[in-house]
Formats: sequence, structure tokens, C-alpha cells
Amino acid sequence: MKKLLFAALVAALPFSAFAQQWPTKPVRMILSLGPGSGADIGARLYADRLQKMWGQPVVIENRPGGDGVIAINAVIQAKDDHVLMWGPTANFVGHPYSLDKFPYDPKELVPVARVSGTVVTLGVPASLNVNSLKELLDTAKQKKGWLNWTTAVTMTDIILEGFLQSQGIEAAHIKYKQPAEAVNDLVSERIQLYSSAYAIVRAQAQQGGKVKLLAVQARNRVPGLDLPTVGELGFHGLDFEGLVGIVAARSSNLPDAAKDRIGADIKTVSKDPLVAERLAATAQLNVPGNAAEFAQSIDEQVKQLADSAKRLGLKPKAVQ
Repeated sequence: MKKLLFAALVAALPFSAFAQQWPTKPVRMILSLGPGSGADIGARLYADRLQKMWGQPVVIENRPGGDGVIAINAVIQAKDDHVLMWGPTANFVGHPYSLDKFPYDPKELVPVARVSGTVVTLGVPASLNVNSLKELLDTAKQKKGWLNWTTAVTMTDIILEGFLQSQGIEAAHIKYKQPAEAVNDLVSERIQLYSSAYAIVRAQAQQGGKVKLLAVQARNRVPGLDLPTVGELGFHGLDFEGLVGIVAARSSNLPDAAKDRIGADIKTVSKDPLVAERLAATAQLNVPGNAAEFAQSIDEQVKQLADSAKRLGLKPKAVQ
């Protein structure tokens, strides 16, 4: 009888009572990118406010490398519902096509909250005197093998390569380990097209004037940037929504109430004018979302990537 009464009492407790049980100790946010990146700056900005709301320290831990695999494995292996991953989805969404085999189970990745969107631009050397994306593509069609291109992550690799192929353009994909190396080669015309986070090329585009930006790959115009979207220019195949969010490991058994609390608190922090201002300064869109909204955004990325991969004849790797 006592057990039944206790169960009835627990069922009658308000939802918020469960949410308040988490966190009960310091929260670790594992980042798949290094210090100083847009995601890192955003994570530290949010961490400062979240720890005041949660009454527990929020520790940012950078684990860059391996196209996000190092950070992902750190979160999965922790088996702790107070260890979460913060970073771009483009890393793990592209893994079925970029990895020879999976070093982790993709089903382990559980969306918790969407935080921001990375502004991705298409840049060319200013010295090319190319004034539009159409002009660049027309030139590339006329000069077979002339166009050298690169991107920052696997997902945009596949999207851009699939698009160029659909346009009948023969082009060479030049790969770089460090984004800064690609910027230098863009300025010197060793590559003619760079799809990257705006933050990577902003200095050379704004101050140096050595990089010309032709468009943003977002579906909607970006406030503060006088650039058309690729869709406006008639090239919807280049649309790309960069996503940065919080992911948990399924095996950590993070309670649903905790996920809901994290999502709600992220939305609360996003309303802080200083947070919005700092995100904009690091070329990130302020687009918070709960677990369901984040999952839907990821599903859209997965579908878009699958369409581009199919065009290229790429098949996703199965989990071993």
C-alpha cells in the first residue's frame, strides 16, 4: 500500500519538480571545435548564464579533431547524463559518407537543443573580378578544369560537389586540414571558390578586401550582411543551414524532463540582447529550438545530404 501511495504521489508531482532534479552536479559540455571558434565563443557565452540558472558549474571542454569523432566518443564513453556535446551537426551528419567505418553507434546521438546557426558564405578571390555566382559558374563551364574549390566540412563538400556536377562543371576539390590555409590560397587564386563559415573569411572580405563574397547559403537573408541567398539567385541546390546545438548520448539516460529544461533555458538565454549581439558578432544566427525542433532540423540536413550523395553515386556506410 505504501508503494502504491508513493507512486501516486510521484505521478501527481508537477513536471517542473522532475526538471529541477537536474543538474545535481557540474555539467560538462564537450566541444568538437577548438578555442576561439564561433561555436566555442557561443558555448562559453551560454555557459556563463546557464550555470547561474542551474546552480551548478558548466564546464566547456574542447576536444577538436577527427571530424568531430573525438568529441562524440568522449560524450558516449562518459555514460553520464551531465556530459553533453556542443557543436555543429555538419560533422556527424556527414559521417556515413566520410568515414570508412563508424567508430561509434549513430543511434547514440540524441538531439537536446538547437542553439544557433552558422552563417555559410560562398567566397571568391577579389582579384578574379567576378561579380556574381552566375558569372563564376559560367566561367567554370567554359574553362573545363579551371575551378578549384574547397569547403570546411564533409557535409558542405558533398553538397557543393553534387551541385557542381549537376551544373556540368568539371572542378577539382582541394582539401585542407586548417581553414586558414584555404583562405590564404583563396586570396592568391590557388582556389577559386570557398564555401565556409562567414567568420573564417570575414577579415579578408571586410578589411583586407581580398575576398569577394557572392552569396550566403542560408535559406533566408542574414541580418547585417548585404548578400543574396543562393536561392534568390536561382541555385537552391546550394542551400545549407549550418546548425549548432547540444547533443546527449542515449546511453547516458538523460531524463526527458532535463532535455525539456535545457531546451527551455537555451531559449531564455537567447533572449538576452547581449547574447544575440555576441552571436551576431561571431557570424552566428540566433535560432534556439527544443529537442523536437532540433531533431527536425537535423532530419532536413540528412535528407539534403542524401540527395546530393545519391547524385554523386555515394552510398552511406552501414554500422559494423
